[in-house]
Amino acid sequence: MKTTLSVNRLAHKLLEKLVRDSDLYGVTVQTTESGATLIDVGIEAKGGFQAGRIITEICMGGCAKAELTSRRYGEVELLSILVCTDYPVIATLGSQYAGWQIKEEGYFAIGSGPGRALALKPKKIYEQIGYKDTYDKAVVILEAEKPPPGTLTKRIASDCGVSEKSLTIIITPTTSLAGAVQISGRIVETGIHKLRRIGLDPNVILHAWGCAPVPFPDPDFDRAMARTNDALLYGGIASYTVRYQDEDELQNLVEKAPSEASPAHGKPFMKILEEADHDFYKIDPNLFAPAVVMINNVETGRTFSRGRVNVDALTESFGLGRL
Repeated sequence: MKTTLSVNRLAHKLLEKLVRDSDLYGVTVQTTESGATLIDVGIEAKGGFQAGRIITEICMGGCAKAELTSRRYGEVELLSILVCTDYPVIATLGSQYAGWQIKEEGYFAIGSGPGRALALKPKKIYEQIGYKDTYDKAVVILEAEKPPPGTLTKRIASDCGVSEKSLTIIITPTTSLAGAVQISGRIVETGIHKLRRIGLDPNVILHAWGCAPVPFPDPDFDRAMARTNDALLYGGIASYTVRYQDEDELQNLVEKAPSEASPAHGKPFMKILEEADHDFYKIDPNLFAPAVVMINNVETGRTFSRGRVNVDALTESFGLGRL
């Protein structure tokens, strides 16, 4: 994939706005002793809807637009996030994908965002999509409930090949509203990751959009995490435009793409997690996918769709009573 797009350069344009208007976005900006910038969007900071929206765009390397809207699920209108991108592979696999497991001094976090394209984490994905970034500043998003230790910021900067003064880390707790928004904003990436896992070459994807409900925050991490998963698995819709020669093969892939392809489908994620003894590796990987997947083939104009929004599962997960 030959391109001059720099996800870190594009993301920094959005980052400058987030920092400049930090009071408006309800975030706090701090500089560590070593010069790294830490942005809290929900640990102590208020955060909110707009912080989650702009962080979604930052996480997608500035190669996508995110919009907050409402959508009807059963009998209730829920806040939802709509994302659209004309560079779906770079925006998701090249930037947004939460594929960087970070551990240091008893601290654990999942890393994502543009900085991955400098550190090439994980390298295999970047080799497949033929992309890397060479910008001199890095932005990394950590899904974590507390700030990282100084030794970790140093290691992240080193992995990205930048100085600590050129590193910005955005911390998005899953229990926060901004954290919930940006996780629902991963709906397009969730579908691409599933399609890639079942055999689709992601480089054939030309355009994409997706929409998912934003769950209500919960102070308990497990419940908050379960709700964010349910928002994608049972309420998320993802649509892709591809260029594909073998339509029978494409249709077969679509059949396997949505979350309902998993036998675990239908139960709220909290129950699935409990049955797996809180071990993610025991959960069927086919479950992690949008509720609905649509693929349009520009070679023929045909569109294939599979899956459905599961209102009952959202009802139980979100604690809304009858939707």
